[in-house]
Amino acid sequence: MHRLFVAIRPPAPIREKLLSIMGGIEGARWQNDAQIHLTLRFIGEVDRHGAQDIAAALGGIGGTPFAISLNSVGVFDRRGRIDALWAGVSPQDELKALHKKVDRACQAVGVPPDQRAYLPHITLARFNRSTGPADNFLSLHAGLTSAPFTVDQFGLFESELGREGAVYHLVERYDLR
Repeated sequence: MHRLFVAIRPPAPIREKLLSIMGGIEGARWQNDAQIHLTLRFIGEVDRHGAQDIAAALGGIGGTPFAISLNSVGVFDRRGRIDALWAGVSPQDELKALHKKVDRACQAVGVPPDQRAYLPHITLARFNRSTGPADNFLSLHAGLTSAPFTVDQFGLFESELGREGAVYHLVERYDLR
């Protein structure tokens, strides 16, 4: 089985900027450079044939490059407990449109539709019950911004879960040209 997701890999200067602000929260599991991405669609577990069908379907997605930039930090929580820390991006319209195209391509080959609301973001850290508070980090980096960067491609990735966290492998790259 293959655990798949579709994502955009930010350029090196954006990843470096994000890596430079990571830290200062006890017990947080910070992402490393190879893990930094902006998810377009989590697919989940599929067999080899399903993975091949998804890869082929994604190849049919058209589009034109667009620019986005970092614009905020925030958290996701479950039942009042912080689950993840993220960096936001804007504008979001083109990302949401690309997400819809990816979701439709996945559905066309039998993947159930994405039921979650789509909030474009880049995960910075994951939390567990013993993770310290994030208030200082959020205050310190509330004004996070970057120069615009061009999104001209996206990729299909495979995620392997391990003791040290997830390891991502690029399966296929798709150009928006």
